[in-house]
Amino acid sequence: MPVPRKRTRANGEGTVYQRKDGRWESAAYVLGPGNTRKRIRVYGATRKEALAKLTEKIAASNRGVPVISAQDSVAAYLTYWLNNVAVHHLRETTHTRYTAVVEHYLIPGLGRKRLAKLTAKDVRTWLNELRTVCQCCTRGIDARRNPNAQASRRPRCCALGQCCRKRLSPLTLAYIHSVLKSALEHAVREEEIPRNVARNVRTGTPRPRRFNPLTADEARQFLAAAQGHRLAALFELALRTGLRKGELLGLRWEDLDLDGGTATIRRTLQRTTSGGLATLPTKTISSERRIALPASCVTSLRGHRELQAGEKEQTGSAWQGSGYVFTRPDGHPIEPATLNRHFNTLLRDARLRPIRFHDLRHSTATLLLEQGVELVVIKELLGHAHIGVTATVYAHVRLRLQRQAIDLLGHSLSNLEETTTEPNDGGDPPACAAPVR
Repeated sequence: MPVPRKRTRANGEGTVYQRKDGRWESAAYVLGPGNTRKRIRVYGATRKEALAKLTEKIAASNRGVPVISAQDSVAAYLTYWLNNVAVHHLRETTHTRYTAVVEHYLIPGLGRKRLAKLTAKDVRTWLNELRTVCQCCTRGIDARRNPNAQASRRPRCCALGQCCRKRLSPLTLAYIHSVLKSALEHAVREEEIPRNVARNVRTGTPRPRRFNPLTADEARQFLAAAQGHRLAALFELALRTGLRKGELLGLRWEDLDLDGGTATIRRTLQRTTSGGLATLPTKTISSERRIALPASCVTSLRGHRELQAGEKEQTGSAWQGSGYVFTRPDGHPIEPATLNRHFNTLLRDARLRPIRFHDLRHSTATLLLEQGVELVVIKELLGHAHIGVTATVYAHVRLRLQRQAIDLLGHSLSNLEETTTEPNDGGDPPACAAPVR
């Protein structure tokens, strides 16, 4: 009787065998960080499951993607996560911020630790150090300045032995913590680590950023100062509708229905690191929306279209037909930084306090709330993903409205007490007030 031959796997397919505890283990050599070769091991409840996991790792290695395991360092895993995972799921501007956080804070603080050995205590200790350490001293920011540069860019602070104690804000700490949680969450999904240790660390809820919205009088003053400006239609549209800067610059004439008085928000225009001035999708799915245009904005947009037609005729063949509503005099799209300069100049000419361009958006929401507009309507106008975002961002406005309502109720109750204490002429019985709960 012939002896059955033992099944073998081809060269490069790895090995698979059953352990004494009943689980199946498979191993193979794959591409590791830094263009190295390393042997990895994966496990499964069945032979088929272990082979499927190993095949996935080998396929990624053949595509040139380094395979990260729990035995690698946190720095190697974060680099892999940024270049092969996050880059496909994040907007480019968000990916740039994530990269800065990883390079400036995560890798210097936790990069040498092995991913499998990272604990919640390590994360908590590192975050506590970030709270107390001066960033100028730690990152050597001032030491890299040019001594021959302008006075504002010469070495100072820690480079001169005078620590400025520049510490990270609670909001920045929460953002750094969230980036680490996002990275480790992917490691959990790939079953490299059993749990996300960063989620077990509580950093506290940071205080929301304070806004500087325009008051009603300041808003009227701003609109009056914008009259006659080449971008008057843009500034009026920003204040009356609350559109984001990128949404305003990304508007095309095809997105506007001036006869129907509507605008469709489909894209944003932003300056990116790799592609320069680029057209990107809206911030969220909810940000892609259709809004109603005020009658005054329709009128100003018609005037702006005539102005742009005159500039096109005057420029002639040098005109760049980009199709955008708001452009430079030669038809090129407007840089976000250029719009900021125009906005700041307008504030100075109007003798208004300095605010950010984004505060026009907050001014829209604040003024609408103070006029009694429902929160769900403001949410749809601003394009927030959830109504909870609107309620959280403008909680200070709602608190002020609550105070006004309470004062109004108190005034009503005071008048009620005065009415009930008036002498009765013996006719109708005194009115009984309903109990207030």
